[in-house]
Amino acid sequence: MADVDIAPNFGLELKDAFKPVNAWVAGGITWLDDIQQFYRERSVIEKEYSAKLAALAKKYYEKKAKKSSSLSVGDTPAMTPGSLESASLTTWTTQLTTVESRAAEHDRYGSELITHIADPLKVLGTRYEDLRKRHVEYADKLEKERDSTYSDLRKMKGKYDASCQEVESKRKKAESSFDYSKTKAQNAYQQQILEMHNVKNSYLIAINVTNKQKEKYYHEYIPELLDSLQDLSESRTTKLNGIWSLAAQLEAGMLKRSTDFINHLSQEIPRNQPSLDSMMFVRHNAGPWQEPGNKIFEPSPIWHDDDAMVVDDTAKVFLRNVLGKSKAQLGDLRREVDKKRREVEGTKRVKQQIREGKDKRDEVEVVRAIFAMQEELHQIDHKRLTAEVETSTITAAVGDVTLGAKSHNFKSQTFKIPTNCDLCGDRIWGLSAKGFDCRDCGYTCHSKCEMKVPATCPGEQNKEEKKKLKAERQEAANSLKSPTSTGPADSVAELPTMSRSNTMNSLSSGYAASAHRSVSGSGLRSPAEETPPERPTSLKPDLTGPNTLRKNRVVAPPPSAYISELPGSAPVNGSASASSEQKGKMLYAYDANGDGEVTVAEGREVTILEPDDGGWTKIRTAGFKEGLVPTAYVEILASAPRPSSIYSNSGSSMGGSVTTKKQGPAVAPRRGAKKLKYVEALYEYTAQSDAEHSMYEGERFVLIKEDPGDGWAEVEKGGVTKSVPANYVQAV
Repeated sequence: MADVDIAPNFGLELKDAFKPVNAWVAGGITWLDDIQQFYRERSVIEKEYSAKLAALAKKYYEKKAKKSSSLSVGDTPAMTPGSLESASLTTWTTQLTTVESRAAEHDRYGSELITHIADPLKVLGTRYEDLRKRHVEYADKLEKERDSTYSDLRKMKGKYDASCQEVESKRKKAESSFDYSKTKAQNAYQQQILEMHNVKNSYLIAINVTNKQKEKYYHEYIPELLDSLQDLSESRTTKLNGIWSLAAQLEAGMLKRSTDFINHLSQEIPRNQPSLDSMMFVRHNAGPWQEPGNKIFEPSPIWHDDDAMVVDDTAKVFLRNVLGKSKAQLGDLRREVDKKRREVEGTKRVKQQIREGKDKRDEVEVVRAIFAMQEELHQIDHKRLTAEVETSTITAAVGDVTLGAKSHNFKSQTFKIPTNCDLCGDRIWGLSAKGFDCRDCGYTCHSKCEMKVPATCPGEQNKEEKKKLKAERQEAANSLKSPTSTGPADSVAELPTMSRSNTMNSLSSGYAASAHRSVSGSGLRSPAEETPPERPTSLKPDLTGPNTLRKNRVVAPPPSAYISELPGSAPVNGSASASSEQKGKMLYAYDANGDGEVTVAEGREVTILEPDDGGWTKIRTAGFKEGLVPTAYVEILASAPRPSSIYSNSGSSMGGSVTTKKQGPAVAPRRGAKKLKYVEALYEYTAQSDAEHSMYEGERFVLIKEDPGDGWAEVEKGGVTKSVPANYVQAV
């Protein structure tokens, strides 16, 4: 066998050839099993002396002949080897010839073959197969990563096409709109164009990242993997040579008459240099290969565009934020990559010292450590490459736009109370409750809006300054969100004015207020940043917005005990009632929920035995049953009927007939009732009307009704039930 002048390099000479190289290396590792089985069988045959040895040599010579081609040049060589065999196979042929020349073997040598040759070969084959599988897993990971990058690029292309389609749709809608809706449609069209520009920039960035990752895949990742496989194969050959040498030494010491043959075999084995097999494999598998072309910008079929980056002021905000993030990471990533590279190189030097016999550590474990460090290096370098491409792409298009920028000090936040985005004006709660807020100035935004926020942070602000900035930002966001108009459309009918009486301080008063708020659709903002919701005095449905008029709840009218005497209700000529007992009528049906209460049907006349005591009245029914019912459920009968002009906030007075059974208002717990729920004020609050409670921080209330979704809760203080902002209180 000839010496090798230049060591082959799979990574440089075999482009994108992982599968054939892996198959070849796998064949070599599997071949170790054949060899160790050979020695095991030989151990048995050694005990049967020369006759069995001859048969064994013949059997494995035939096996070698069947695998000669695949072990030498692989299963699918670009050029057939003819009668040539690899250096290892040539050495193996010499070994078989030596065995055929032996005429006798004794039992001790057979035992040594098992303990010194076969078992180490089995262990070696298992460990090298494990390392090869790690290479396969890593190759699959690289391929999936490449395919994922291609897939992400296709998704980004689809997103860009969809954005272009949406722009076209908005444009058509804007052209076909008139008057009030035209302004809104034009705003939507302009906003969609800006969004499309951001998507386009993201698409262009993704193209550059994909191309760079593709280049790294074919010119660095795969070549490194092939070099590692080559190193694994050559390491296997080195180990195999060592085992063969040991077998030869055992044979030389035990067989005096076979000394000449064993010496010849010993001289042949060292000539089997690890690079010889690799050289033959390369020469018979090297073929033409062409690198795939770079990805290019593909314009949408419905939006004619070029590959130029959008660099208007709005796009620069997005690009500045992307550039700022990339630049912030780049330095740390570069330092980490350099650190990992030095670690890998240092471990490789240890591996070389092990092969030279200068280090006694386990080479397989060292190779395993190298592989783990290279995986970590690849992950970090992948991030570094992405950040570098993003930085260079954006800088080439608009320059370093981060200079002089005052970026917000954002932190991730989950908003547990309704909060508005300072950029788009929409709420940040529900399924999209995750967002960001600036630690310095209090700027809040959706996660999706983070990259669109201008870098105009005024710096650290106090609580009052943050509130002022919040109001200004919300006003600006709302002005962009809704088109300006002088009033509602002519086609929107105005409903009758609804307001509270100042004397309505009973339980039904609080409930009616809740219904009033529910119909108006008013919301509640963050207590730390916004003022409590205002209570409207009239109800005007917004038919153009997302909050359309909901079906009204049936609300109990105020009990007559809290309404001033109506005209005509006084006794005529001072005459008194025929009975000294005061009468009443059930406005709603009530089912008893505890001791001392009584069940009464709707419309039933009752006798008032004891007046209102903390929201409860004692009555007697026609069946002479006595008990307590909520005061808001009873109407005190007067000598004259109540005027029909009194406005009720019921469903029938809103213009739509309600045929369902009327539902009574919320009921305050009776004094002494068990399992009361209490809430504690988180912030100070001043009542805006008689239907609301004022409160100071830390003040406690009895919870009557939790927030039904309109941002208000009903609580009791001093026997009076009124409303407070739901996010100003917490359960205790």
